[in-house]
Amino acid sequence: MAKKKKRYSVLGNTPLTAQERVSRYMRGNKSKNTQPELRLRRALWQNGLRGYRIHWKNLPGKPDVCYPGRKLAIFLHGCFWHRCPHCLPAMPKTNLPFWAEKFTRNQERDRQNREKLKAAGWQVLVIWACQLQQDLEGCLFTIKALHAGVPESYWLEAA
Repeated sequence: MAKKKKRYSVLGNTPLTAQERVSRYMRGNKSKNTQPELRLRRALWQNGLRGYRIHWKNLPGKPDVCYPGRKLAIFLHGCFWHRCPHCLPAMPKTNLPFWAEKFTRNQERDRQNREKLKAAGWQVLVIWACQLQQDLEGCLFTIKALHAGVPESYWLEAA
């Protein structure tokens, strides 16, 4: 019976400081292929709403899902990073000025991207992660209606 080699970590058994722990958690946050995004795409595929592009670089803001032929852009916003108006996530307790400025920049960038898309004739739908979790069928109903061709005068924005 072969002996297992003992593995030694670079850091040893020293515990992580609070800053290192937070840094590790933040590095783990993904911007693409998140769980809510995968859930929405799976539901779209199962309901026959295919032919979409994901993170299409040709559009401002790179919508999470877009239908170029229908000029429909769907943004799936995370509640924490984009400051959901429905569930009102708590602000971080440390470094408050940094986070307040970051969240303001995120919201301003989102608003500018929506305006650019609307000016280019695109329909824009914003779905919050909490909305998707609570009412997936309602979100699909809205997407189906816009996909089918709701009149251009009807702009839907959930924010």
